Amino acid sequence: MFSRSTLQLLVSSTSWLESAPALWLQLLIVAAWLGFVLLLAEGLNRSKWAEPEAVRKVIHIGTGNVILLAWWFQIPSWVGIAASILFSAVTLLSYRVALLPSLNSVGRKSLGTFFYAVSIGILIAFFWQQQPQYAVLGILVMTWGDGLAALVGQRWGRHRYKLWDVEKSWEGSLTMAIASYLVSSLILLSLQGNIWQTWAVAGAIALTATGLEAFSKFGIDNLTVPLGSAILGFALNQALLEDPMLEDLMLMVVNCCGLQG
Repeated sequence: MFSRSTLQLLVSSTSWLESAPALWLQLLIVAAWLGFVLLLAEGLNRSKWAEPEAVRKVIHIGTGNVILLAWWFQIPSWVGIAASILFSAVTLLSYRVALLPSLNSVGRKSLGTFFYAVSIGILIAFFWQQQPQYAVLGILVMTWGDGLAALVGQRWGRHRYKLWDVEKSWEGSLTMAIASYLVSSLILLSLQGNIWQTWAVAGAIALTATGLEAFSKFGIDNLTVPLGSAILGFALNQALLEDPMLEDLMLMVVNCCGLQG
């Protein structure tokens, strides 16, 4: 009834169904987590149990950590990019229609949540296929660094400074540096081990991310911090791990500093 080539075509055209149950189950878990985070934030916002900035950071930290699930499940890049586009559209619409009041309840002009969604899509598009660790690194530096910095600065920030008419605190910036260093070092340590490049690259990322967060306005740090952290981490690792001359030079500097210390 059917030729051999026709049967082969039918089999190959339906082979994607074999992976569909696993993918849909993974997406269901991710969607359930995101739904829980958004419902929690909306509940906190409506009940007034938390300050508006704290509610926004619940969304910020909660949604950002979903990248760990995506990395663990090895979810295809097209899913992450599509989700980024969808969430970007929702956040833009929410600024006008108030779909998610908890995103816009802080009383200041900011496109931070929109930039956050855009940065996730860009990082997944560039890094997910070959080196997803850098996408994860950039997103989590923003997730934990900026998220904790805002909370600590608002609650315990006593020493203030102002850049571009935006007030920051040294306590918040220190939190940003520490969180960024811990996130970067843990991700790099898990992949390349306890080598000096791990700690050096993590330190450079932490300092850069803290500077980008400090010199930000209108929430642009939600774009510059994750992109800058990921690109810097990738570039430095490429240089330090693959260029023997540069590695020897860096080791000489480290040894000299050690001898002088």
